[in-house]
Amino acid sequence: MLTEAVDGFRLAYDRIGEGPAVVLLHGWPGDRTDYRLLAPMLAERGFDVVVPDLRGFGESDAADTDPAQYGVAAQGRSVVGLMEELGLERPVLAGYDVGSRIAQGIARNQSELIDGIVIAPPLPGIGKRVFSEQAQAEFWYQAFHRLPVIEELIDGKPDAVRSYLNHFWTHWSGPGFEPELDHLVDTYSQPGAFTASIQWYRAGAGSVAVSAAETAPPSYDRIAVPTVVLWPEFDPLFPRAWSDRVDDFFSDVRVRYVDGVGHYAPLEYPEILAEEIVGLG
Repeated sequence: MLTEAVDGFRLAYDRIGEGPAVVLLHGWPGDRTDYRLLAPMLAERGFDVVVPDLRGFGESDAADTDPAQYGVAAQGRSVVGLMEELGLERPVLAGYDVGSRIAQGIARNQSELIDGIVIAPPLPGIGKRVFSEQAQAEFWYQAFHRLPVIEELIDGKPDAVRSYLNHFWTHWSGPGFEPELDHLVDTYSQPGAFTASIQWYRAGAGSVAVSAAETAPPSYDRIAVPTVVLWPEFDPLFPRAWSDRVDDFFSDVRVRYVDGVGHYAPLEYPEILAEEIVGLG
């Protein structure tokens, strides 16, 4: 199914179940099928589950336009448009990676529209630590994504897409996780699809750009909606030591450490995500 256009972008989405609403937001490199395990779990527990492809991903619209149309605010407009079009009343938002940033943006600027958020990293509070030697050895790809040469090397080339995505899915995941990449390789290999997926980084929405510029807000301006942060043990991008400043940015937050898993929340620990979403919903 496709939404009505917001800023010229329609979102493809799946919807299953009945009950309180939940919107699940995927990351990079992924799409809405990241939630193929979690969405049925929530539907079975009595939730109306909506899972979109974000702008520039999967079957949603992409355009060769200003990269700002793919940043946090722009992606948030599309998600809010989806919520309004479907008549979702104060859903819980859940997301990891790119989806986490979008959920935080909506929680910060339109908190009246949602009941709470369940998110995995990235989180604010990293600050200048993002420039440490260890961090830069992991975040190199965000600068690379802003270079035009990446389109020549990867876009529209299935073998290159598979090798590139496989690096991230194997390196960022926890021990023993075996990614299933055939669908993503097919999707990201379509001409222009890989380039559209990295417009998020060209919009300056990646963790390096965001963390370098962040400052803790005054207490009255922190994200106030109920928030659950799930912090995995083996995410090389976001070590647990970086969870120490979460309280500086959220006024109603609980951090839960998840052992034995990596970056890909909905596929590595869907049962825990489901448990926390049910707790908020």
